[in-house]
Amino acid sequence: MGVSMSQINYTFLVSAVVLSVVLICANFSYGAEREKLTIHIDASSPSASFMPDEAFGAGLDGLEETDLENSYSPENIKTMAGAPYRRLAYRLRSELGVEAWHWNEAGSWSDEAKKEGYWTSSDKAEKPLLKSVGYKLPRRGSTIDQAANDGYSRLDDGDKSTFWKSNPYLDAHFTGEDNALYPQWVFIDLGKRRNVNALRILWGEPYATRYEVQYWDGKDAEFPSALVTGVWRSFAHGRVDDGKGGDILLRLGDAQVSVRFVRILLSASSGTSSGTEQQKEDVRDRLGYAIRELFMGVIDRQGKFQDVIRHGTSNKNQTLMVVSSTDPWHRAVDRNSKSAQPGFDRIIASGLGRGNPVLTPVSVLYDTPENAAAEIRFLKSRGFPVSQIELGEEPDGQNMSPEHYGALYLQFAKVIHEIDPALITGGPSLQSEVNGWDTFADESGERSWMKRFLNYLGEHKRLNDFGFFSFEWYPFDELCSPPAWQLIAQPLLLKEVFERLHKDGVPRNIPWIISEYGYSSFAGRAEVELPSALLNAEIVAQFLMLGGKTAYYYGLEPNEPIRELGQCTHQDRLWGNLMMFQKGADGKTKWLLPAYYGGKMLMEEWAEPVNAQHQLFRASVMEGNKVANDVTSYVVRRPDGHWAVMVLNKSTDRIGLERIRFDSMDSNGIDWSGPLDVIQYSPLQYTWRADGANGHPTRSEPPVRFQVLNESASGITLPSMSFSVVRGTHP
Repeated sequence: MGVSMSQINYTFLVSAVVLSVVLICANFSYGAEREKLTIHIDASSPSASFMPDEAFGAGLDGLEETDLENSYSPENIKTMAGAPYRRLAYRLRSELGVEAWHWNEAGSWSDEAKKEGYWTSSDKAEKPLLKSVGYKLPRRGSTIDQAANDGYSRLDDGDKSTFWKSNPYLDAHFTGEDNALYPQWVFIDLGKRRNVNALRILWGEPYATRYEVQYWDGKDAEFPSALVTGVWRSFAHGRVDDGKGGDILLRLGDAQVSVRFVRILLSASSGTSSGTEQQKEDVRDRLGYAIRELFMGVIDRQGKFQDVIRHGTSNKNQTLMVVSSTDPWHRAVDRNSKSAQPGFDRIIASGLGRGNPVLTPVSVLYDTPENAAAEIRFLKSRGFPVSQIELGEEPDGQNMSPEHYGALYLQFAKVIHEIDPALITGGPSLQSEVNGWDTFADESGERSWMKRFLNYLGEHKRLNDFGFFSFEWYPFDELCSPPAWQLIAQPLLLKEVFERLHKDGVPRNIPWIISEYGYSSFAGRAEVELPSALLNAEIVAQFLMLGGKTAYYYGLEPNEPIRELGQCTHQDRLWGNLMMFQKGADGKTKWLLPAYYGGKMLMEEWAEPVNAQHQLFRASVMEGNKVANDVTSYVVRRPDGHWAVMVLNKSTDRIGLERIRFDSMDSNGIDWSGPLDVIQYSPLQYTWRADGANGHPTRSEPPVRFQVLNESASGITLPSMSFSVVRGTHP
C-alpha cells in the first residue's frame, strides 16, 4: 500500500468537485422527513456472476521485524483464519520502500567474499521460512518512497563517496534495445522557481556519454506526475554528445531561466567501472549510469557558481530527487529490520490461504530475474498453492516510466514461464488514482500509463504474458470530511476509473483484480466506524457488477489506531486504521471492528458461503419519483435459490422500505414468496470511543436478525449509516 503526493493533492481537488455535484443532485438531508423507498430489481437477466472463492480476498503485508512474531501468534492466526475472506494476497512492502527482498535469508551474493552485490535467495530451505526481510539500496536515487519513507537520495546527500546508479537490467545488454529509445532520467524539484544557468554533475562510473538537460515550461504542480499543462524544453546549451565523466560544470545558457522542475535524460553509457576486480567481472556493474552528486544554480559575473540544491542525509533536508530506476546492488549491512514479511512457510502452515491459490508477488523494480526464478522454484518444491504471479507493486507510484516497467516485466515473465508456462503473470498493482493513471507525455503526447505499458508489450509481441490486471483502490485521502458525503461519491469514482481503463485498452478478457482496497491509504476514524463496513461492501459488490474478478481487503492482521495526516477541525477524525481486528496491550485481538462484521455480511449473508455460481442483477432505489442517491442496493441470486438484496443507507436518516419488487415479471412487478429474512448492522450494534491512540469500541456486537412476514418488505426500517441484507425466495 502506497500513495504519492500527487494523489493527495489531486484527490482532494477531485473529491471536492465530485462531492459538490453529488450533494446538489442527491436527495440528501439531515434529519428530514423521508419518503419510504422502493427497490426495483431487473430480474430479466443477470448482469454479472461470480464465484465466492475467487471473488472475496484479504491481504497480508509487511511489518517491523519486532512486530512479526506478535502479530502472527497462534491466537492471532486463529482469529485471522475466522475472517470471512476466501482467498489471500501476499503484499510486498519492500517494493514500496526501494529495497531488495530476501524472501529466503539463505542464499548467495554475487561478491560472496564481501557479502555484497546482487542477491539470489536459495531455492531450498532446511528450516521453514517464517519471515523474510528487505534490504535498503545504497545506490538509491529517489528522495522519498511509499513505505516508511525514512531513506534519502544519494544524488544530493552531500557525500561524494556515495552515488546513485540506474538499474542495469534496463540497459541494452538485457533489453536488446538502444538505450536512447527509452532514456533513463533524473528529475529535480527545486521546491520553487529559481533562476538557473548552470548544472554541475559529479559523475560516477559508468557515466553518460550522451545526455540532455531540460526544464519544465508550464504550470507548476506539487509533484512530477501531476504536471499536465506544459512541455519539457531543452536548455540552450543543455545537450552533451561526447561526455567524458568526471566533475563537470555545464553552463546551460547565456541567460538565466526561471525554473522549478529540471530533468536530465541519459541516453548512452560509457560502460565503464571503477569497482573492485570482482565487480568489474560482473557485467551489471558496467551497465547504466552513475552520478555521485548534483549541484544546480547560477554562474555569476565573476564566474563563481552558486548552488541552490539542498544537500543532506534526510529526505526532510534535501532537494527532492526522483529517478527512473535504481540498481538493486546492496550489502549485508543494509538489512532493514523495519521491513519484515511473514515467510512463505508461515503462510502455508497457518492455513490462512484456505487451500486456494495465493496472489503471490515477485519483486521486480529492485530485484533480479535470478532471484525471481529461485522464488518460483522454491514455491513449486513446497507445493505452495499459486497460479497468479504479480510482478512488482505500484511502479506508477514509484514514478517509473511504463516502458521501463515493461522492459523489466518481460524479463521476469520470461524466466518464470521457463520454469512453469502454466503460471499466470500480471500486475502492475497500480497505486490508487481517482483520476486514472497518467505519466509524463511521450513524444506523441500520450500520458496514459496503462496504454503505454500495453503498447510496449504489444510492440514486443508479448501481450500473452499479461494474464491479469491489478490495481489498488483507496478512494479517499482527505479524511476530515463527513463520511456520508464520501460514501455517496465512491461509486461514481470507481465507475469513472473503469471507463478510463476500458478507454486505455486494458483487455476485458483477462481477470481484473483489486489487489488492495479500503477507505483510504491513510489512517482515519472512518476506517474504524460503520462507514468502513458500508464502503468495503459497496466497493466489492460494484466491482463484481462491473465485471471484476477478485477484490482483496487490506488490513487482515490485528492492529491499533494510528495517526498519519496533518490537521482537522475535528482532530479525532485522524485516528484510525485499516483493520478488522484491534489488538490490546498484550498484542492479542481484543475487539472486532466494522470491517470484520461488514465482511461477514457481504460474504456469508449476502453471498452464500459456498463456492458456486452467484448471479448479480441490477437494482435501483427510488424515493417517490426520484433516485435515492444516498441509498444503494446490490442484488444476488444465490445457489440456494434465495435472492439477497444488499441495502446500504449512507445517510444520517432512518428510512423505511415500502417495497422490494421484481419489475420484469409483469407490468406491476411481483413480490417475494414467503417470509423475508433480514440481517442488519447499524449504530445499534457498534459504537466507537474516540480517544487518540487509545480509541476503541464501547459496543461491538454482531448484526441482528429478524423476519418480516409482509412479502413486499414493507415494515423494514433502515437505520442511519446501516448495512442490511434482505433475503427471500422468488415465486
